[in-house]
Amino acid sequence: MVLIYVLLGVIVAGDNMLYSVGLLYLSASTYSLICATQLAFSAVFSYFINAQKFTSLILNSVVLLSFSATLIALNDNADAPSGVSRSKYIVGFVCTLAASALYSLLLSLMQFSFEKVLQKETFSVVLEMQIYTSLVATCVSVIGLFASGEWRTLHGEMDGYHKGQASYVLTLVGTAVTWQVCSVGVVGLIFLVSSLFSNVISTLSLAVTPLAALAVFRDKMSGIKVLAMLIALWGFASYVQQNHLDDLKLRRARKQAHASRVDPPC
Repeated sequence: MVLIYVLLGVIVAGDNMLYSVGLLYLSASTYSLICATQLAFSAVFSYFINAQKFTSLILNSVVLLSFSATLIALNDNADAPSGVSRSKYIVGFVCTLAASALYSLLLSLMQFSFEKVLQKETFSVVLEMQIYTSLVATCVSVIGLFASGEWRTLHGEMDGYHKGQASYVLTLVGTAVTWQVCSVGVVGLIFLVSSLFSNVISTLSLAVTPLAALAVFRDKMSGIKVLAMLIALWGFASYVQQNHLDDLKLRRARKQAHASRVDPPC
């Protein structure tokens, strides 16, 4: 169990590092649309690690979400943050794409751990998974912070924050708290349903993030970006339809099993 928590914690730390680089060089709307590819990666990892079955709707979802990310990659860097060069824009894209793949792998490994190793029926295992992996990820991040020497710039970073030191601290605290709440929900869905379903729910928020970025950060919403968002929504809807069909099939099987127990044949 210690090995599982350490391995997953290290993956969480590396994944967050990649996400941070992506956010540094990409606008919020572009970043969120690239993150939508995590559903496609999740389908692949779930197939090989968790024995998830592929259907035409799931395959359609994978193709559409991959195509959506490709449109973003081919888009010019007109919507990149000021001061970000074309090469940094590409680095941000690659890091965000790699982070999406690593995140999907993480979810599949968590499901595998729940089913094959931990094998507990209580919800407390969700909190244990979240607490211990986050503790390891925090330790790895702190070690990296001091090893790189970036800890020396923290005071200057706080002083240079455009909204003041208090807002800087509140932003970090708010990010930490909301991330933990989100992670408990993500891990809980893995425990109760599956890693693929958990990723579907996570991807749902990505569809509205470009709109939120447009309203809050005044991000530019180009035609290609709108098209990519619509394609991503189409891909998400395909998986929702497949999940609905699977749910109906499961309910029918349960009803038939119940009927066979209530009315046994003569």
